[in-house]
Amino acid sequence: MEQLATTEQSNPIVPEISPLGENVGLDANSQEEELDFSEMEKLYSETLKSFEEGEVVIGTVVQIGNGEVLVDVGYKSEGAIPLSEFPFSKDGKPAVEVGDKIEVYLEKKEDNDGLVVLSKEKANKIKVWEAINRAHEEGIEITGRVMRKIKGGLTVDVGVPAFLPGSQVDLRPVRDLDKLLGQHIRVKVIKLNAKRGNIVLSRRQLLEEERTAKKQEILKELSEGKVMKGVIKNITEYGAFVDLGGMDGLLHVTDMSWGRVRHPSEMFMLGDEVEVVVLKFDAANERISLGLKQKTSDPWENVEAKYQVSTRVRGKVVSLVDYGAFVELEEGVEGLIHISEMSWTRKVKHPNKILAMGDNVEVMVLGVDKGNKRISLGLKQTEPNPWDLVAQKYQVGSKVTGKVRNLTDFGAFVELSEGIDGLIHISDLSWTQRINHPSEILKKGDEIEAVVLSIDPQNEKLSLGIKQLVNDPWLDIPGKYPEGALIRRKVTKVTDFGAFVEIEVGIEGLIHVSELSTKKVAPKDIVKEGDELDMKVLKVDAEARKISLSVRAFLEDKTRDNVQGYQNTEQLGNTVLSKDNKGNSTGENA
Repeated sequence: MEQLATTEQSNPIVPEISPLGENVGLDANSQEEELDFSEMEKLYSETLKSFEEGEVVIGTVVQIGNGEVLVDVGYKSEGAIPLSEFPFSKDGKPAVEVGDKIEVYLEKKEDNDGLVVLSKEKANKIKVWEAINRAHEEGIEITGRVMRKIKGGLTVDVGVPAFLPGSQVDLRPVRDLDKLLGQHIRVKVIKLNAKRGNIVLSRRQLLEEERTAKKQEILKELSEGKVMKGVIKNITEYGAFVDLGGMDGLLHVTDMSWGRVRHPSEMFMLGDEVEVVVLKFDAANERISLGLKQKTSDPWENVEAKYQVSTRVRGKVVSLVDYGAFVELEEGVEGLIHISEMSWTRKVKHPNKILAMGDNVEVMVLGVDKGNKRISLGLKQTEPNPWDLVAQKYQVGSKVTGKVRNLTDFGAFVELSEGIDGLIHISDLSWTQRINHPSEILKKGDEIEAVVLSIDPQNEKLSLGIKQLVNDPWLDIPGKYPEGALIRRKVTKVTDFGAFVEIEVGIEGLIHVSELSTKKVAPKDIVKEGDELDMKVLKVDAEARKISLSVRAFLEDKTRDNVQGYQNTEQLGNTVLSKDNKGNSTGENA
């Protein structure tokens, strides 16, 4: 039969092989072995005269040579058949021997030379068509070899060329038909037109029948908890569909592993064999939910005993998010390092500033919530907390030096050592100056000296002050400017409610509008910035840092003094006159 392949180009319908299904074999030699040739030969001899041209008869090989095979069909002469119509073995020898009983096609009982005209090739074709017709009528499967890809499908050799449409190749559309070239496949004949020589095949129909049969078997055996084997046939974002041999089940991504699975393709490829557990079976809708991780116990069952609080463990960074990093401690068990637990000293804006994907890290277990499957981890806890040493290193009231690291509306942050910052509040910059923003007296990068005001290691806060480097000038103000003292000072600011005057550098006092004059007038109508005024100290509140002054009181005192002086002078004059009236000679002295 292999020899016949060499004639396919000249005669396209000559088969290379005849691999038909069971009981439909088309190989002439194998067919002859099944027949009782002695009885057949006798039968044909008795009915030789009834042979008609165009029939297939039984003959005996009597001679092989000169490129021909002589066959005796019981007629008065033998027929010669070209050797090319017979198959050849692998070593190049004809697969036929003298004495073999073979089927041949009787073309003519006698030609011009008186010889019988026979054909082995035509006999094979007739037997092939008979077998194909039987397969079509009875629904028997046959086997063929995929020869080539053509428009709309494939050409399959089933003894003669047949057409396999692309839609009938498989249960699902096949994108790459080339991978089937040269393969032997099982098919069914779904259309047949012998006159036109058209044969249409279907592999899909055969697979559907097999799938239906297997499906019925699976339905009988299927139950929740049953372990089954299958093949990955499709992968999606949410899971993988597993062919169980007749039915498909869904293996959801959350049921693939106790650990983190971003996409099913991380675990499977199409065609992978997998053993799964039936989690749920909906017989009415024929839906099957499958699980893979359920084949092993849940690792969270023993997390409380295995990962005790305050113990140190190692793990692998598997995910970075804005609020922290997830660390895989073992397959299926992950813990979270919150961003606030990454460093004692650094203000971490994003975990990728500290960690990277795949890093192996040592962490401390801070908390375990088995019910919600959460483990809190700490990275900074594996190192000493520098704030625990702050109270020892920096004593309240001591002087320290540092660099201005940052300026804000409410103060300045000063770095004393790596990771240890102190805050100088805006109110602690000066005893006397009115400061609206720290940048008025400080700039970033300045090396400054300050006093430690307070330490809170638990909340990681340290307060500093600059003004505390010198004594508070207000402590001396009550002694220097007692109530009732008369002073002369310059106006620094005029407002609707009064005028401010500078008592000393950085220390101001207020003359309320009611204390500016004995008359009801607006402050701006009687004083302006730069005016020097005489005033009286009414009240000093060093704690509240306020000095109340009065021009009106000063004027009233002055008027009172003038009046008193006038009265004293008048009284003295009266005394002199009185003495004169007594006859004393005091007139000149008066």
